[in-house]
Amino acid sequence: MMNRPAILATATLCAVGVLSWSAAATAAQKVEKDYPNKPIRVIVPSPAGGPPDLVMRMLLPYYSQSLGQALVLDNRAGAGGVVGSATVAKGTPDGYTWLVTTASHTNTPPFSKNSPFDPVKDFSHISLLAQNFGQAVVVPTNSAAKSVPELIAMAKAKPGKMNYASAGIGTASHIPAEVMKSMAGVDIVGVQYKGVPEGMTDLIAGRMDVMFVGTQIALPLMQSNRLRVIALTGAKRWKGMPDVPTMQELGFKGYDLINWFGFWLPPGASPALQQRLHAETVKALAVPEVLKQFDVLGLEAVGSTPENFIKFVTEQSRFMNELARKVDAAAK
Repeated sequence: MMNRPAILATATLCAVGVLSWSAAATAAQKVEKDYPNKPIRVIVPSPAGGPPDLVMRMLLPYYSQSLGQALVLDNRAGAGGVVGSATVAKGTPDGYTWLVTTASHTNTPPFSKNSPFDPVKDFSHISLLAQNFGQAVVVPTNSAAKSVPELIAMAKAKPGKMNYASAGIGTASHIPAEVMKSMAGVDIVGVQYKGVPEGMTDLIAGRMDVMFVGTQIALPLMQSNRLRVIALTGAKRWKGMPDVPTMQELGFKGYDLINWFGFWLPPGASPALQQRLHAETVKALAVPEVLKQFDVLGLEAVGSTPENFIKFVTEQSRFMNELARKVDAAAK
């Protein structure tokens, strides 16, 4: 999740090691000439059908067409995205292993005692792909809670008896729930699933009381009357759900949490490779069909430079560390 800090202005890249400008130029030419010459593995640390999986499937054919190689999705779910991300953090920075994931990249480590990776230092940053208008607060269609105030009232009447589903500690389905609990002073028990789809299955069946999910997942389920959307976590309403209020409108002052999607390589990728893949990303994000699909699902394409993206991730990491301390203090 993020609280919409400004994406900082681009800074000049520092010199890398003792490479001269001519050596860097030669490296760039080699990347342009030889890369890629075999299929690319894209690790998505969530189950098929989860938010980052959906986003990457929209972009995949355009990357593949432009690069002239097959891109193979590798869904490695578990531990709120940690399993897949940790695999990439230990990978070879040759451009044949990608990571595409959500804000859980910066959210999970502060909420984990022993995170196996640093979200800033252990990756090569390519681009911020997209962001949404906030998570949808969803409840079963047969829930007695037809609004967030009613949900809070129910939780206060039955402390510790209600449950919310999440895709793991630090994910975009966990953070906003914990912030809501802290601000409202209620005790709703978090139940962690391997991914969003598994949690949604139990929510729709009425085995969970509430969940926070991306609008791209909530919208079709709301339209088919399989769940009820009672609020959005962003600061402004979304045209796809014009009648759904924001948490701020419902009295949660300053509540502004949205999800975002990013693209990384293992640490140590050359600047030339990073710039090449950033250029490919900008191209894919400009495809009219992609923009149309994003708009329908409540996503905004971004395509930030590697320099801006690393600054963005650094800022998000700082914010989430501070938020984790506040949530932990409130729980004690």
